Amino acid sequence: PLASLSGFIDTLRGHAKDDPEAREKFLAIMADQALRMRRLIEDLLSLSRIEMREHVRPSDSVDLLGVVSDVTDGLSPVAEQNGLEIGVTAPAGLPKVLGDREELAQVVQNLADNALRYGRSGKRVDISLDRAEKGGRPYIRLSVRDYGAGIAKEHLPRLTERFYRVDAAASRARGGTGLGLAIVKHIVNRHQGMLQIESEIGQGSSFSVLLPLAPQ
Repeated sequence: PLASLSGFIDTLRGHAKDDPEAREKFLAIMADQALRMRRLIEDLLSLSRIEMREHVRPSDSVDLLGVVSDVTDGLSPVAEQNGLEIGVTAPAGLPKVLGDREELAQVVQNLADNALRYGRSGKRVDISLDRAEKGGRPYIRLSVRDYGAGIAKEHLPRLTERFYRVDAAASRARGGTGLGLAIVKHIVNRHQGMLQIESEIGQGSSFSVLLPLAPQ
């Protein structure tokens, strides 16, 4: 984005400075690039903060359904604008998880945002919460499922790498920074949870996070 902005500034100072039509076109592109730069900086700062605290385990009890409800309420205008429906399901009496509410909201936000960006062809995103068990320990499973184009299996092991994109051009066009899943991975590690990714071409993708329960 920075190289693009510098190039358009030079153009506006040069042959386009007396061309109103070109000036309006370039200013619109520059605004988009500035927004990309801001998102990139925000994600890098967020990732840096999370990495600094990754070995400090959170100690709060968090109502994960409340977090999901807050995030989906905020995303509903974006979903409606793109013709998507967000469904949320959870059993009654779901116990709280041990965690940092702000970071867990970021996990839900990033996973749901990815589903809306890349699964929009499926017209629906499902977010579910349920109980799970792994290695004899109880967890709450958060799953975000889309019904879009899906991801080829060879890409799945690398999805949480910084700046890794299955389709770089499509990711940039949709406003992605390539850091969302890296942030999710580090937050999940800090919470001593697990991230599971499943996808099939033409069937959509499912991202599941297992989080340990808060002490009763």
